[in-house]
Amino acid sequence: MNSTERAMQGKREAQLPETGFEIDETTAILIIDPQNDFLSTEGVAWPVVGESVTENGTIENLETLFKLGADNGIHVFVSPHYYYEHDHKWYFEGALEKLMHNIKMFDRGDQLNVEGFEGSGADWLPQYKKYINNKDNVTVTSPHKVFGPENNDVVLQLRKRKVDKVILAGMSGNLCVESHLRELLECGFEVAVVGDATGSAKLPNLDGDLAAQTNYAMLASHVFTTKELVGVVES
Repeated sequence: MNSTERAMQGKREAQLPETGFEIDETTAILIIDPQNDFLSTEGVAWPVVGESVTENGTIENLETLFKLGADNGIHVFVSPHYYYEHDHKWYFEGALEKLMHNIKMFDRGDQLNVEGFEGSGADWLPQYKKYINNKDNVTVTSPHKVFGPENNDVVLQLRKRKVDKVILAGMSGNLCVESHLRELLECGFEVAVVGDATGSAKLPNLDGDLAAQTNYAMLASHVFTTKELVGVVES
């Protein structure tokens, strides 16, 4: 039993209510950090997230979500993570921020500099590019800088497209995805999560995926599996 299944079993045993989540014309998909440093076996974070990503089938499931949006007219938003040269001059960071800076995760020169971006850790996983490059169906927001969307334009972009409901997925589960979930809820959106289209770090005595799946079950309107979501959308 993987972390998603354990979390959902825990929800049933705790008798948490199902609030329901109906997909309609005000629904969008929001994918966090579908980038090489998280999802490529060559990415700097792979040694700690690879186990969870592999167990959940995150890479394949995220591609399914991109395709689901393209095939069914559901707009997809992408909230990326970039660090520019000036971000490395911050005077303090939290533990994971400091780690990401130390390993040069998501590094770029500056906002207008794309030299060396192609194929870098900050670039999209290659199989997602054909979807993300479809500007009619995908909006790439400005980058978030810590974990949540408080300092980028995700909420503005969603509101301007008259989105009320968000289906959330991506990396990493207990940090950026959960932080986006919490902020979107506070901003009045109805939010569901695709649990097996996320992945998190696993360290000795620290299971980020289990923590994330537990909180999704407690916070979101619904936690979908990728297969379940495809069945709902295409039924």
